[in-house]
Amino acid sequence: MKRILSSLGIGAATVDTVLPTTLTAGESVDARVDVTGGNDEQEVDDIYFALATRYETDESTRSAKIDTFRAADSFTIEPDEERSFPVTIDVPYHTPVTMDRTSVWLDTGLDIDWAVDPDDRDDLEIQPDPLRQSLFDALESLGFTLRTAKCEATESLFANHRFVQELEFVPRTGPFAGDLDELEVVPLPEGDGFDLLLEVDRRGGLLTEHFDADEQTDRLSLRNDDGGDLERRLRTAIERNS
Repeated sequence: MKRILSSLGIGAATVDTVLPTTLTAGESVDARVDVTGGNDEQEVDDIYFALATRYETDESTRSAKIDTFRAADSFTIEPDEERSFPVTIDVPYHTPVTMDRTSVWLDTGLDIDWAVDPDDRDDLEIQPDPLRQSLFDALESLGFTLRTAKCEATESLFANHRFVQELEFVPRTGPFAGDLDELEVVPLPEGDGFDLLLEVDRRGGLLTEHFDADEQTDRLSLRNDDGGDLERRLRTAIERNS
């Protein structure tokens, strides 16, 4: 009876991943997976992980896996036994930054044949990698403040990206205050950096805004060897499309 109940997830083994809850995109962190046996002996084929987020479509909100990996060889967990496994978790540099409406979490599961897989979920705070931090710093210097951040579906736009993170900024101070409604920035992972898609929304009359004639787009590259001229390049691109 214990074995039957365990296969249904009742009195089965449990899993818990212990890791820092604040991580930086692009870094590797050491973590620990604690497995506690249930009421009956169970064979665990492996421990699997999925770093995930949500993105919006026209119809709904969906979950997406940013990265997946597995750890540990197969093992047997005895009733009430406690075992710990050290693991290293790599956070891809293109992981969305957890701002506003963007959430990221880590799912951990035990692969057990003929049973409901025990699982664990840890919500994470993802801080920007140095490249995106330089972008945010440059926009702040130009007087922009983040208004919204969300992940959106892109199946029909970019074949290599199922979703992207869209960041919407508004000019509160600086050279563009009063001239622009908003600036939308989409960082697209590209090689060892990002391509930045910019959409400049100018202030216009009702007729202009109705036909989206007040919106202009541009594209910039963001790489480690760009030097310190990102603020200048952003300003030039925005002015060119204002």
